[in-house]
Amino acid sequence: MDKLISLAWAALLGVVVVVMAVPDLRAGFEAATRAHPYLLGLVKIGMLGTMGELLGKRIGRGQWTLRGIRLEQRFLVWAFLGVVFAAVFPLFSFGVDGLLEKGLLPGQGIALAAAFWKSFFMNLIFAPVMMVFHRLTDTLIERNQLLTRWPVTEAFVSIDWKTMFRVPLLACVWFWIPAHTVTFLLPPEYRVLSAALLAIALGFIMGVANRRKPVEAPPANVPPASA
Repeated sequence: MDKLISLAWAALLGVVVVVMAVPDLRAGFEAATRAHPYLLGLVKIGMLGTMGELLGKRIGRGQWTLRGIRLEQRFLVWAFLGVVFAAVFPLFSFGVDGLLEKGLLPGQGIALAAAFWKSFFMNLIFAPVMMVFHRLTDTLIERNQLLTRWPVTEAFVSIDWKTMFRVPLLACVWFWIPAHTVTFLLPPEYRVLSAALLAIALGFIMGVANRRKPVEAPPANVPPASA
């Protein structure tokens, strides 16, 4: 089963590579993205974001895990974020372009400077909110409460905020700002796809971090659980 899932995961990624490599397919992808940005955002982030999350769990646990993770609910969250991303990228792109034109930011006429500012403000303003929302939905999925009335306060309080700040939120600075700077240098049709591929990369990074994290010993005054 593990090999079968690995093959399916690699095949899905291979489809993306083929679409980008074949000129006719790439042209069709660009046209579809321009005509239906929200639908394509839903499909791209929904599929590749879920793949990244599965990869992170695969690395962290040493094997693919499908049972009990409520994969369809995780896809639903990523698909929703894909629709949001389809609006967020042009929102910050057009906004920063306006600031540059008015001389309110340095670097007008320099593509790299414009891309950096777009990434900087998006990851400063939007990314932390998105990551907290994603962690909240993860908590609800783990409790099988995503499709019920959300106990927001209870789920929010239960989040491990120390780890949240140490890994995902800190990644906004060291990973997402430089990565999205490159993303904003791409044509608009490829930005959401780039974000989806970066979600796979971040899943890999976080999976390696979780695997290397030492297991904490129980307090000395707590007796070991009986077998």
